[in-house]
Amino acid sequence: MLTILLALTLTLGSVRAAAPNPYVQIVQLEQSRSLGNGRLAQLLSSKDRLLALRAALAIGRTKQPAGVPLLLPHAKDRDPAMRAMAVYGLGLIASPGGASGVLSALRDSSDVVRVSALDATDRFVNGHVFTSTQADSAERWVAVLLHGKNPAVRARAAMTLEGFSGQPQATAALKALDSAFLTERNPFVRWHVMWTLFRGYAKEAPPSILAAGLSDKDETVRIEAVRALGRRGDTSALTELKPLLGDRSWRVQEQTLESMKVLQGGTMTDHLTAVPQGVRTPAPQPDRFANLRALPRTPVTGNPSKPTAENAIRQPKLYPDTVPLFTGPAHGDHPRLRLVTTKGNVYVELYPEWAPLTVENFLNLVNRGYYDDNRWFRIVPDFVVQTGDKTNTGNGDAGYMIPAEENPIEQDSYVISMGLNYTNPPDAHAIRDSAGTQFYITLSPQLHLDRDFTVFGRVVGGTDVLGRLIESDKIVRVERLPDIKE
Repeated sequence: MLTILLALTLTLGSVRAAAPNPYVQIVQLEQSRSLGNGRLAQLLSSKDRLLALRAALAIGRTKQPAGVPLLLPHAKDRDPAMRAMAVYGLGLIASPGGASGVLSALRDSSDVVRVSALDATDRFVNGHVFTSTQADSAERWVAVLLHGKNPAVRARAAMTLEGFSGQPQATAALKALDSAFLTERNPFVRWHVMWTLFRGYAKEAPPSILAAGLSDKDETVRIEAVRALGRRGDTSALTELKPLLGDRSWRVQEQTLESMKVLQGGTMTDHLTAVPQGVRTPAPQPDRFANLRALPRTPVTGNPSKPTAENAIRQPKLYPDTVPLFTGPAHGDHPRLRLVTTKGNVYVELYPEWAPLTVENFLNLVNRGYYDDNRWFRIVPDFVVQTGDKTNTGNGDAGYMIPAEENPIEQDSYVISMGLNYTNPPDAHAIRDSAGTQFYITLSPQLHLDRDFTVFGRVVGGTDVLGRLIESDKIVRVERLPDIKE
């Protein structure tokens, strides 16, 4: 009898040991875009709050309409972190059934839920999911939030109004933006307002507001005002733009050249092969991480392969109960890398809590030396620097694709994201789940990319180097450094 009991105990112990980690299950189901025959619903109802939050994000990332009734009750949870994650998931699915939950969340008392609802509203508006009545209501509430107490909420509200451009609500949206720019003092909010005017309302915005942006103290506001005047198409703006060729910011100088070129009948630069004449690139800055020793690479054989949920980094855990934790990294250790380029070192911090498979894929390729000697094959002024293709043509990869891991982190200046393939014109758009090895770093805010592209980290040193790169430059090697703690 003792022998039988011992054998039974050992067997049960083996079963327990073999049971997959629930976080691994979540990433696996997210990767396969499956609700798992009720498994994600079970995990969403877990008493482990961190596990339930991660399941809510996964349900959204499947984009299965059947996930809407799972998330809607949690959009009214007593925990603002869960409300925010559930509403964000509804935004990713963007199904008509989730509209009521999104609209209700715009009126939530929590700032983090409001930010999540604004992100979801942007996705509903751009996906033309709202009814006309719902769109009217959404625009009115977004305009209210544009004048709220929290700058992060005001900034996200400004960005959300871009989606109403060309819609019946456009006139009201533009009026709200004009009013906000005239009264707003926070530079973070001001550049969001001017970005929205550039993206959605350049031709309709009052010239006086765009002109005021040219002399703003914040360089990003000036960049967006310059871009707006270039898109406006009025050649009389050349006189206003010319003084900004001598702006103290190299980014403003480059964008001014681009806008003036367009106004004079030219086209934007697609590939930067030389520093534009008259642009003063940023001087080399002290390298505060130069003394950090690189971690050794692990020898591997064979061709690179897709990342797996089993090997993905599962720390730190997401608990986004505040706006900074919802729109940035969680507390804990994060991988840090040094991109050694022919113009100097660029340092990036990665966010495995928001993009576990993307980070695993990137670290695997770094360990293999995949990015060593890669050229920066695409540099677009005031847009992105892009690399990650061993053929240096923009058409190469490692022979596989990884799933998108959409998240609420804005494509502000100097974030690192995965590139995607596109469909052919005339209706060219990004293809979901088509990332592989190519990545880009933004040179200025590209908030319209939030809807499709996976942000998986941010530059934490060496932004001056990015300003000196041209397309003949290369990544010499990429080194992993000791983790950085947030």
